Amino acid sequence: MLIDIIGQNINMDPEAQTVVRGQENRSRRVMLIKGDLVGNSRSASRGLNARVRIGGNIGFASIASYSEQDVKKVIEMATQNAQFLSSHAGRSAVPIPSVGHGMVPLNREIVDFEQKHIIEACKEVDSYIAAHFPKLSTRRVVYTEDSQDKIIYTSDAYCGHVTTPRCYIYVFLSAETDDGTPVELFKAFGGAGSFEDQFADLSTIYPEIDALVAQLMDKREGIFPEAGEKTVVLGGMMAGMLAHEAVGHTVEADLVLGGSVAGPNLGKQVASSLISMVDFGHTGPNGQEGTVPLPVYLDDEGVPATDAVLIKDGFLVGYMNNRETAQRFGVKPSGNARAWAFGDEPLIRMRNTCILPGTSSVDDLIASVDDGYYLIASGNGQADLTGEFMFGVTLGYEIRGGKLGRALRDTTVSGVAFDMLKSVDMVSNEITWSSSGFCGKKQIIPVGMGGPHLRCKITMGGR
Repeated sequence: MLIDIIGQNINMDPEAQTVVRGQENRSRRVMLIKGDLVGNSRSASRGLNARVRIGGNIGFASIASYSEQDVKKVIEMATQNAQFLSSHAGRSAVPIPSVGHGMVPLNREIVDFEQKHIIEACKEVDSYIAAHFPKLSTRRVVYTEDSQDKIIYTSDAYCGHVTTPRCYIYVFLSAETDDGTPVELFKAFGGAGSFEDQFADLSTIYPEIDALVAQLMDKREGIFPEAGEKTVVLGGMMAGMLAHEAVGHTVEADLVLGGSVAGPNLGKQVASSLISMVDFGHTGPNGQEGTVPLPVYLDDEGVPATDAVLIKDGFLVGYMNNRETAQRFGVKPSGNARAWAFGDEPLIRMRNTCILPGTSSVDDLIASVDDGYYLIASGNGQADLTGEFMFGVTLGYEIRGGKLGRALRDTTVSGVAFDMLKSVDMVSNEITWSSSGFCGKKQIIPVGMGGPHLRCKITMGGR
């Protein structure tokens, strides 16, 4: 096995902290537009890399092949790079503390399902939509799949074989208003695992497609919201995007050191006392396996994944760290160093970032709003290191007298995360997770994000 080959060749020099990673990435995509197959592709990449730390400096090297000779070569190249940096940079030689030793077992096999069956499944979904909703102006069915298969061997941390497969069927639907203006909604179905794990029975997603069409018809008759600061109920998907984009990036320790708003706010109140937020490894808020969408068991520095508590009862209490920043801040690393491809060095990344649930029902939140909006879904969002954000809203409804009214056309919301979170005065008792996208911090990475419904104040963009 490759893990044995790596183990026989890894540099065990006590002055050199070494991590070797063998990795294969695979992806595929199928696209139908109105039943016509317009996309059908798959790709794979495979290789090795080594990171060697000497004298406080890290040397990195990678190679796009996978043999015993390659293991020796990549370790030698990384060692030479670290030695070169050490001879010129003059940094301290203080080693990073060991996180212990152990073996993390394979968490899940990756199943390579036949492409023709995936195409047939997409056609089946498309046929259902065409038969039941013939008046839609456009329909797209897109299947995406990506996986990482990693063998990690370290000199002073944990070793293991871990995989992160996931797959989704996206359904994009559009209709036209009476004046010919197009409106669109989409939904992603799926999650962790291979095709058969998620789509053995396609009929389970048909009721959700029915609901999506109903929402699209509501949106077709929708209105634009009034601009300005409004009382809103953010749906769980919107709360998850807020947790990831507007808060999560500010509490990644490398970005904290780069000047994010979280740096001077550690230990201070940054949100309502109803808000707690955690970046989960492989167990969710209830502590059970399988309750986060994209479980992570071992990071690319050999650190077993544990939960990183970020906000507790409204107070900022911690950051997400790699081994180096954990040493700097005097805490234990929790397994947040992740890389996308074999040629990438690991960065501090989120895994499954979530605002924790409260005690109120969703119905109670909506009933409590006399004049406001219920914001359910977003197609995109952006934020900066000040916590200032702007998100698109693709699905929402007005709230009048505690009841849902007309649907909304596409709009935006904006604010400063820590200010907005201080306005939260009700939190629902259920969580909505989203996991189909990528986070794009220098290199893409799969992430999960989630949250409950929140009642808060936010600035609506209007028309």
